Amino acid sequence: CNLPPKPIGMQDLNILVFFFSFSGVHFNSQAIAPTIEQIDQSFGATHPGVYNATEQLFHLNFRGLSFSFQLDSWTEAPKYEIPHGATVKRMYIYTGNSLQDTRAPAMPLSCYLGNVYAESVDVLRDATGPSGLRLRLLTAGSGPGVLSDAKMRVFERCIYFGDSCQDVLSALGSPHKVFYKAEDKMKIHSPSPHKQVPSRCNDYFFNYFTLGVDILFDVSTHQVKKFVLHTNYPGHYNFNIYYHCDFKIPLTVKRDSADCQAEMCTLTSYSKWDSIHELLGHPTEKPVVLHRSSSPNNTNPFGSTFCFGLQKKIQKVMQNNHIASVTLYGLPKPSNQLRAAEPTQ
Repeated sequence: CNLPPKPIGMQDLNILVFFFSFSGVHFNSQAIAPTIEQIDQSFGATHPGVYNATEQLFHLNFRGLSFSFQLDSWTEAPKYEIPHGATVKRMYIYTGNSLQDTRAPAMPLSCYLGNVYAESVDVLRDATGPSGLRLRLLTAGSGPGVLSDAKMRVFERCIYFGDSCQDVLSALGSPHKVFYKAEDKMKIHSPSPHKQVPSRCNDYFFNYFTLGVDILFDVSTHQVKKFVLHTNYPGHYNFNIYYHCDFKIPLTVKRDSADCQAEMCTLTSYSKWDSIHELLGHPTEKPVVLHRSSSPNNTNPFGSTFCFGLQKKIQKVMQNNHIASVTLYGLPKPSNQLRAAEPTQ
């Protein structure tokens, strides 16, 4: 499901019914307590530990593994000797050299299976607002030879408001699914919904699940009119349908003073809504409450989400302040001129 990278944490190993071993030597079982001496015997030498006086924890770090021991007090010995008698309070399993710099491991090439994934998505903007997306894409290179000879291919593609279906297909390939919109239930919030001419056909989405992106096309012009970027956080109705879209959206922060120039900040897929609207100011209107269910007889166990409109974007916010998705609107641009300025990939 491509969630944000997080280490695996376990607490109180001595009361958990787990058996842990390293190189065939158990360091936690019903007969073996995970003491600091046992950890030292099982894993061998490492760098000196670090004592956190605030948490009263002594941290012992290995590559990809960290142990925390409960110590009420500890005075560092001249020869960096480890304290004796303490048992493991917490254990963290992660990828990398340290817990602070952990990153999600790269996906093996054998798992790509012909799909294209987005490493990052940058929102392009001009003086009027968002103008399109720049996607940094990853795929397993195709060519003669066996799968073990495949190489990682990294390339960039740009999609703009006003691009045609052919432009998008040429840049990103075929979508995983084409979804035709049903009746627009947000039409009631329009200033004059009764004046809107009903259409015989519906706008349609290109769903790119491995990119975490939806692209909406106008049924009359067949041009891009909306982008939807999904974060795939647990607790949302669409969880585990899309891969996590690691987007970055530049925002304009206006200051109260007329002499101060507007500053820029960045909205990312990891940002929380309360920190964003503190910078940008509270929305002038209350949010639209969205409660989804798969059928009239079903209930949505994830609860409602709240839609806030700000700077030509709609942020769909969950009850825990995480952003579930961001919808971008913009005016069609002369994409042929924009593409002429792009470097050849």
